[in-house]
Amino acid sequence: MKKLILITNDDGVFSPGLWAAAEAVMDLGELLIVAPMHQQTGMGRSFPKSEKLGIIEKVKIRLRGQDVEAFGIHGSPAYAVAHGVLELAGRKPDLCISGINYGENLGLSLTCSGTLGAAFEANSHGIPAIAVSRQADLAIQQEINYANMDWEASKRITFECASEVLREGLPEGVRILNINVPDGAVEKRITRQSMLNYSVFIKPEARDFRKSYKLKTRLDVEAEKTEKNSDIYAFFFDRMISITPLTWDLSVNVNWDFRNHDIIS
Repeated sequence: MKKLILITNDDGVFSPGLWAAAEAVMDLGELLIVAPMHQQTGMGRSFPKSEKLGIIEKVKIRLRGQDVEAFGIHGSPAYAVAHGVLELAGRKPDLCISGINYGENLGLSLTCSGTLGAAFEANSHGIPAIAVSRQADLAIQQEINYANMDWEASKRITFECASEVLREGLPEGVRILNINVPDGAVEKRITRQSMLNYSVFIKPEARDFRKSYKLKTRLDVEAEKTEKNSDIYAFFFDRMISITPLTWDLSVNVNWDFRNHDIIS
Protein backbone atom coordinates (compact mmCIF):
# COMPACT_ATOMS: atom_id res chain seq x y z
CA MET A 1 0.00 0.00 0.00
CA LYS A 2 1.25 3.48 -0.85
CA LYS A 3 2.21 5.80 1.97
CA LEU A 4 -0.42 8.45 2.75
CA ILE A 5 0.99 11.97 3.02
CA LEU A 6 -1.12 14.79 4.46
CA ILE A 7 -0.19 18.15 2.91
CA THR A 8 -1.32 21.29 4.74
CA ASN A 9 -0.26 24.87 5.51
CA ASP A 10 -1.42 28.15 7.03
CA ASP A 11 -1.30 30.37 3.91
CA GLY A 12 -4.39 28.78 2.38
CA VAL A 13 -5.23 26.02 -0.03
CA PHE A 14 -4.43 28.17 -3.09
CA SER A 15 -0.93 29.08 -1.93
CA PRO A 16 1.84 28.31 -4.42
CA GLY A 17 3.92 27.16 -1.45
CA LEU A 18 1.39 24.43 -0.64
CA TRP A 19 1.40 23.36 -4.27
CA ALA A 20 5.21 23.28 -4.25
CA ALA A 21 5.21 20.99 -1.19
CA ALA A 22 2.73 18.67 -2.88
CA GLU A 23 4.77 18.56 -6.07
CA ALA A 24 7.92 17.82 -4.10
CA VAL A 25 6.55 14.59 -2.62
CA MET A 26 3.84 13.43 -5.02
CA ASP A 27 6.06 10.54 -6.19
CA LEU A 28 6.52 9.30 -2.62
CA GLY A 29 2.92 8.24 -1.98
CA GLU A 30 -0.75 9.12 -2.04
CA LEU A 31 -1.50 12.76 -1.23
CA LEU A 32 -4.30 14.16 0.91
CA ILE A 33 -4.23 17.94 0.51
CA VAL A 34 -6.16 19.71 3.25
CA ALA A 35 -5.58 23.37 4.15
CA PRO A 36 -7.43 26.46 5.35
CA MET A 37 -9.75 27.90 2.74
CA HIS A 38 -8.24 31.34 3.32
CA GLN A 39 -5.04 32.93 4.60
CA GLN A 40 -4.47 31.94 8.26
CA THR A 41 -0.90 33.05 9.00
CA GLY A 42 0.01 33.56 12.66
CA MET A 43 -2.76 31.38 14.09
CA GLY A 44 -0.45 29.00 15.97
CA ARG A 45 -2.36 25.90 17.07
CA SER A 46 -5.48 27.90 17.87
CA PHE A 47 -9.08 26.79 17.41
CA PRO A 48 -11.02 30.05 16.98
CA LYS A 49 -14.76 29.97 16.33
CA SER A 50 -16.40 31.50 13.26
CA GLU A 51 -19.73 31.41 11.48
CA LYS A 52 -18.41 29.11 8.74
CA LEU A 53 -16.25 26.96 11.00
CA GLY A 54 -15.91 23.38 9.75
CA ILE A 55 -17.31 23.92 6.25
CA ILE A 56 -15.28 21.84 3.80
CA GLU A 57 -15.02 22.76 0.13
CA LYS A 58 -13.57 20.58 -2.62
CA VAL A 59 -11.27 22.57 -4.87
CA LYS A 60 -8.94 21.86 -7.77
CA ILE A 61 -5.29 22.83 -7.69
CA ARG A 62 -2.72 22.53 -10.46
CA LEU A 63 0.22 20.18 -9.91
CA ARG A 64 2.67 19.39 -12.68
CA GLY A 65 0.16 20.41 -15.33
CA GLN A 66 -2.75 18.36 -14.01
CA ASP A 67 -5.76 19.14 -11.86
CA VAL A 68 -5.62 17.54 -8.42
CA GLU A 69 -8.37 17.45 -5.79
CA ALA A 70 -7.80 19.31 -2.55
CA PHE A 71 -9.95 20.36 0.41
CA GLY A 72 -10.34 23.89 1.73
CA ILE A 73 -11.39 24.02 5.38
CA HIS A 74 -13.06 27.05 6.92
CA GLY A 75 -10.99 27.28 10.09
CA SER A 76 -7.47 27.54 11.42
CA PRO A 77 -4.53 25.42 10.22
CA ALA A 78 -4.94 23.13 13.23
CA TYR A 79 -8.65 22.76 12.48
CA ALA A 80 -7.82 21.90 8.88
CA VAL A 81 -5.52 19.12 10.02
CA ALA A 82 -8.06 17.80 12.53
CA HIS A 83 -10.79 17.60 9.88
CA GLY A 84 -8.34 16.03 7.46
CA VAL A 85 -7.34 13.30 9.89
CA LEU A 86 -10.77 12.64 11.40
CA GLU A 87 -13.04 13.00 8.37
CA LEU A 88 -11.15 12.98 5.07
CA ALA A 89 -8.40 10.41 5.52
CA GLY A 90 -9.44 6.81 5.06
CA ARG A 91 -6.54 5.78 7.30
CA LYS A 92 -4.00 7.51 9.50
CA PRO A 93 -1.49 9.41 7.35
CA ASP A 94 2.09 8.20 7.47
CA LEU A 95 3.44 11.76 7.35
CA CYS A 96 2.23 15.35 7.52
CA ILE A 97 4.02 18.11 5.63
CA SER A 98 3.04 21.66 6.59
CA GLY A 99 4.18 24.37 4.18
CA ILE A 100 5.94 25.51 2.18
CA ASN A 101 5.35 28.68 4.17
CA TYR A 102 5.83 32.26 3.02
CA GLY A 103 8.24 33.41 5.72
CA GLU A 104 10.68 31.75 8.10
CA ASN A 105 9.70 30.38 11.52
CA LEU A 106 12.66 30.66 13.86
CA GLY A 107 13.49 30.97 17.55
CA LEU A 108 10.71 31.98 19.91
CA SER A 109 8.64 33.22 16.97
CA LEU A 110 7.74 29.67 15.97
CA THR A 111 5.04 29.47 18.67
CA CYS A 112 3.05 32.04 16.67
CA SER A 113 3.25 30.01 13.49
CA GLY A 114 0.22 28.40 11.92
CA THR A 115 2.62 26.26 9.91
CA LEU A 116 4.02 24.81 13.14
CA GLY A 117 0.54 24.76 14.69
CA ALA A 118 -0.67 22.49 11.91
CA ALA A 119 2.38 20.24 12.32
CA PHE A 120 1.83 19.95 16.08
CA GLU A 121 -1.85 19.18 15.55
CA ALA A 122 -0.92 16.37 13.15
CA ASN A 123 1.59 15.01 15.62
CA SER A 124 -1.00 15.06 18.40
CA HIS A 125 -2.76 12.39 16.31
CA GLY A 126 0.42 10.30 16.23
CA ILE A 127 1.56 11.45 12.79
CA PRO A 128 5.22 12.41 12.23
CA ALA A 129 5.36 15.94 10.85
CA ILE A 130 7.64 18.23 8.87
CA ALA A 131 7.16 22.00 8.79
CA VAL A 132 8.87 23.79 5.89
CA SER A 133 9.26 27.56 5.58
CA ARG A 134 11.20 29.72 3.14
CA GLN A 135 12.54 33.21 3.55
CA ALA A 136 10.09 35.98 2.75
CA ASP A 137 9.87 39.63 3.71
CA LEU A 138 7.68 40.34 6.73
CA ALA A 139 5.55 42.63 4.55
CA ILE A 140 4.26 39.77 2.36
CA GLN A 141 3.88 36.98 4.91
CA GLN A 142 0.15 37.54 5.46
CA GLU A 143 -0.81 38.58 1.95
CA ILE A 144 -3.71 37.00 0.09
CA ASN A 145 -2.12 37.92 -3.25
CA TYR A 146 0.71 35.41 -3.26
CA ALA A 147 4.11 36.69 -4.41
CA ASN A 148 6.10 34.82 -7.02
CA MET A 149 8.88 32.87 -5.31
CA ASP A 150 11.57 30.37 -6.24
CA TRP A 151 10.55 27.14 -4.49
CA GLU A 152 13.23 24.81 -5.83
CA ALA A 153 15.55 24.70 -2.80
CA SER A 154 12.57 24.28 -0.47
CA LYS A 155 11.12 21.51 -2.62
CA ARG A 156 14.46 19.71 -2.67
CA ILE A 157 14.90 19.67 1.11
CA THR A 158 11.22 18.76 1.55
CA PHE A 159 11.69 15.73 -0.69
CA GLU A 160 14.92 14.69 1.04
CA CYS A 161 13.49 14.90 4.56
CA ALA A 162 10.14 13.34 3.63
CA SER A 163 11.91 10.43 1.93
CA GLU A 164 14.05 9.86 5.04
CA VAL A 165 11.14 10.04 7.49
CA LEU A 166 8.94 7.73 5.40
CA ARG A 167 11.78 5.22 5.13
CA GLU A 168 13.34 5.41 8.61
CA GLY A 169 10.90 7.36 10.77
CA LEU A 170 11.93 10.28 12.96
CA PRO A 171 14.86 9.87 15.38
CA GLU A 172 13.90 8.74 18.88
CA GLY A 173 12.35 11.56 20.87
CA VAL A 174 11.80 13.79 17.82
CA ARG A 175 8.21 14.67 16.95
CA ILE A 176 8.54 17.40 14.30
CA LEU A 177 11.24 18.70 11.96
CA ASN A 178 11.17 22.48 11.60
CA ILE A 179 12.90 23.39 8.33
CA ASN A 180 13.77 26.95 7.28
CA VAL A 181 15.25 27.80 3.88
CA PRO A 182 17.02 31.12 3.24
CA ASP A 183 17.33 32.56 -0.25
CA GLY A 184 20.16 30.99 -2.21
CA ALA A 185 20.86 28.28 0.35
CA VAL A 186 22.56 25.06 -0.73
CA GLU A 187 24.02 23.56 2.45
CA LYS A 188 22.02 22.40 5.46
CA ARG A 189 22.65 22.11 9.19
CA ILE A 190 20.94 20.38 12.10
CA THR A 191 20.22 23.11 14.64
CA ARG A 192 18.60 23.86 17.98
CA GLN A 193 15.74 26.26 18.42
CA SER A 194 17.08 29.64 19.50
CA MET A 195 15.86 31.01 22.80
CA LEU A 196 15.68 34.47 21.24
CA ASN A 197 12.95 36.31 19.39
CA TYR A 198 13.49 36.53 15.65
CA SER A 199 10.94 39.24 15.03
CA VAL A 200 9.38 41.61 17.55
CA PHE A 201 6.47 44.02 17.68
CA ILE A 202 7.13 47.74 17.31
CA LYS A 203 5.74 50.10 19.95
CA PRO A 204 2.88 52.06 18.35
CA GLU A 205 2.95 55.82 18.16
CA ALA A 206 0.21 57.82 19.89
CA ARG A 207 -3.11 56.71 18.42
CA ASP A 208 -6.86 56.63 18.94
CA PHE A 209 -7.60 53.54 21.09
CA ARG A 210 -11.15 53.46 19.70
CA LYS A 211 -9.87 52.54 16.24
CA SER A 212 -8.50 49.18 15.17
CA TYR A 213 -4.77 48.87 14.84
CA LYS A 214 -2.46 46.12 13.58
CA LEU A 215 0.88 45.94 15.38
CA LYS A 216 3.87 46.23 13.07
CA THR A 217 6.89 43.94 13.35
CA ARG A 218 10.61 44.08 12.64
CA LEU A 219 13.49 41.61 12.71
CA ASP A 220 15.51 41.63 15.92
CA VAL A 221 18.75 39.74 15.26
CA GLU A 222 22.27 40.38 16.60
CA ALA A 223 25.14 38.00 15.88
CA GLU A 224 26.88 38.41 19.23
CA LYS A 225 23.68 37.51 21.12
CA THR A 226 22.62 34.59 18.94
CA GLU A 227 23.56 31.02 19.84
CA LYS A 228 26.02 29.63 17.26
CA ASN A 229 24.23 26.26 17.10
CA SER A 230 20.78 27.79 16.68
CA ASP A 231 18.27 27.93 13.85
CA ILE A 232 18.54 31.72 13.69
CA TYR A 233 22.34 31.70 13.37
CA ALA A 234 22.38 29.04 10.66
CA PHE A 235 19.59 30.69 8.69
CA PHE A 236 20.34 34.38 9.11
CA PHE A 237 24.12 34.59 9.46
CA ASP A 238 25.47 31.46 7.75
CA ARG A 239 22.72 31.35 5.09
CA MET A 240 22.20 27.61 5.54
CA ILE A 241 19.04 25.53 5.56
CA SER A 242 18.16 24.99 9.21
CA ILE A 243 16.67 21.65 10.26
CA THR A 244 15.54 21.77 13.88
CA PRO A 245 14.20 18.60 15.57
CA LEU A 246 11.36 19.52 17.95
CA THR A 247 9.45 17.82 20.72
CA TRP A 248 6.50 18.78 22.91
CA ASP A 249 8.24 18.93 26.28
CA LEU A 250 8.33 22.57 27.42
CA SER A 251 9.03 21.73 31.05
CA VAL A 252 12.33 22.33 32.86
CA ASN A 253 14.07 19.35 34.43
CA VAL A 254 14.18 20.62 38.04
CA ASN A 255 12.31 20.01 41.27
CA TRP A 256 10.68 23.06 42.82
CA ASP A 257 9.71 23.36 46.47
CA PHE A 258 6.68 25.59 45.98
CA ARG A 259 6.26 26.44 49.67
CA ASN A 260 9.79 27.73 50.08
CA HIS A 261 10.30 28.85 46.47
CA ASP A 262 13.54 26.88 46.32
CA ILE A 263 14.88 25.01 43.36
CA ILE A 264 15.98 21.49 44.40
CA SER A 265 18.72 20.14 42.16
